[in-house]
Amino acid sequence: MTIIENRKAFHDYFIEERFEAGLVLTGWEVKAIRAGRAQLKEAYVIVRNDEIFLIGAHISALPSASTHVQPDPVRTRKLLLHAEEIEKLTSKVDRAGYALIPLNLHYTKGRIKIEIGLAKGKKQHDKREAEKERDWKREQQKLLRTRNR
Repeated sequence: MTIIENRKAFHDYFIEERFEAGLVLTGWEVKAIRAGRAQLKEAYVIVRNDEIFLIGAHISALPSASTHVQPDPVRTRKLLLHAEEIEKLTSKVDRAGYALIPLNLHYTKGRIKIEIGLAKGKKQHDKREAEKERDWKREQQKLLRTRNR
């Protein structure tokens, strides 16, 4: 079940592979994500010292957060993947010029997971082409609906 989706990622990048990773979160972050107070629009993923981190994801604290906790909404969060997956991602990002993009937050067996994509950036003309394709499909659906009535 998807909590939050990063729609901008599909507009700006060609997603070639997807990986599911766990997140290292604190208690107030889990509560805020379950309440839908997270945003992945400006987030990105980096590899540092054979570990993967999520940077720029904004999780705003609930108003009822504890007074002894100092919530940092954009702190760097560690992602949990198998060593082979991290090695594969590291080699692709270093050699082939790929980027790691967070695609969505979702639940798997009651746990919050993040799906990251191995992506290549789109050029401006690719974005325009994708938009034309989307508009044409929408127009086709509209024509089919009016014809069936």
